[in-house]
Amino acid sequence: MLSSIRTFAVLILSLWCLTSAAHAAGVVYEGSEGPGKGKHVVLVAGDEEYRSEEALPQLGKILARHHGFKCTVLFPIDPKDSTINPNISNIPGLEALESADLLVIFTRFRDLPDEQMKYLVDYIESGRPIIGIRTATHAFNTKSATYGKYTWTSKDPAYEQGFGRQVLGETWISHHGKHGSQSTRGIVAKGQESHPILRGIKDGDIWGPSDVYGVRLPLPGDSQPLVLGQVLVGMKADDKPVEGQQNDPMMPIAWTKTYTGAAGKPARTFTSTIGAANDLVTEGTRRLLVNACYWAAGLEDKIPEKSSVELVGDYQPSNFKFNGFKAGVKPEDHELK
Repeated sequence: MLSSIRTFAVLILSLWCLTSAAHAAGVVYEGSEGPGKGKHVVLVAGDEEYRSEEALPQLGKILARHHGFKCTVLFPIDPKDSTINPNISNIPGLEALESADLLVIFTRFRDLPDEQMKYLVDYIESGRPIIGIRTATHAFNTKSATYGKYTWTSKDPAYEQGFGRQVLGETWISHHGKHGSQSTRGIVAKGQESHPILRGIKDGDIWGPSDVYGVRLPLPGDSQPLVLGQVLVGMKADDKPVEGQQNDPMMPIAWTKTYTGAAGKPARTFTSTIGAANDLVTEGTRRLLVNACYWAAGLEDKIPEKSSVELVGDYQPSNFKFNGFKAGVKPEDHELK
């Protein structure tokens, strides 16, 4: 009898530990009915400025509730108290990538431990699709001897400028618009009006207070610009465009590309340099990212004429700035109520 009680107690403790670990690692949104049902999206947050830790839970909720995708959102976690801390290179729970059908990454200059980085690299090289948002062009600043080539300044002649340039199409270059004072309006690239990712999107639907990033033209390989970033004179959606060289030519802010990794299988990639937490207040910006998830997952024929992107829950995103994150928040605070 005593032995049975002890066995039961150990079982309960083990289940509690597993539940606690799951809470510490991230949050899971089980998909409802929809075209994405049966697909698992893993969204990885980890930047110090643009509030990816707020943007990705909202994107995950939209994908799960309105479109049926199962979404796992992972965060940079402070091991001292299990709170979300964007200034720390520690993202537990990346083993979720083993069952992922799509990776959405929004990290900046992460120097992750090898045991965490391995899950990301295994996924990146597997031929499965990848979506990079904003600072994902400079996702890693790793000092690892094993994974050094993925860093944003990689000098590896076969992998110059790392994950950003090789996988997504560009590394960190510059702020093309004036940071914090010139916002971004999306203009559909000529000839791309009928691309599935742009279904239900027209000029001006995409807007965000984050500025346009500079890229080198043309983008490498088979990169295909879909949306160009028109630099505006101010921080309102109806501000006028800046005159002069900032908009001549306009920089791509969303594009597709193919990446063939170690597995030898071509993978679809999509990059959007707009996507800060407060960029997602704009319906068209949310629709761009939702449609891109469909396309990346091979579901482009399922993209509605105007995909549902209603905000889920109370979404009051923080403005982008360094050390502007909400202290004391834990992954479970992002659970659907």
